[in-house]
Amino acid sequence: CCDLRAVMNEFAARDLDFEAHIRVSFGRQSFMQHIGAELTHVMPGRVEMQLPWQEFLGQQHGYFHGSVIGTIVDNACGYAAFSLAAAEDSVLTVEYKLNLVAPGKGEALIARGEVVKPGRTLTVCEARIYAVNRGKEKLSVIALETLTLLPDTPDSLERHRD
Repeated sequence: CCDLRAVMNEFAARDLDFEAHIRVSFGRQSFMQHIGAELTHVMPGRVEMQLPWQEFLGQQHGYFHGSVIGTIVDNACGYAAFSLAAAEDSVLTVEYKLNLVAPGKGEALIARGEVVKPGRTLTVCEARIYAVNRGKEKLSVIALETLTLLPDTPDSLERHRD
């Protein structure tokens, strides 16, 4: 009848302006702008990003390079976790593991990050990366990431200038 994962993972944001804060934070990441990544959906506990293919993002076989995939995994999970943080808090990656289950080959990658288990100090997220080829999505990567909550550490440019 329905997607059980979607029903089980309904989260409430602690910051009413979480989407605006995420979009501002994402906008400060010049590397993400450089590679052409775009945030397409932001919801409490979930984020989706798209990355169109560009030659410089590839490796010698014509697939998206693993380092680029790791970058969007980290961002998708990071912002999924950040969407549940309070306005005065931020998050930082502790670890991640990614399984490349099929080559990242196509016109674009779609990264979907989702909180699996939020916690007081650690949050576990999962990302699935799909390679889009001729309008069809094919699962390329499954990743698991752990992030730590940084209480009273706003995700702001001013914080990083001190």
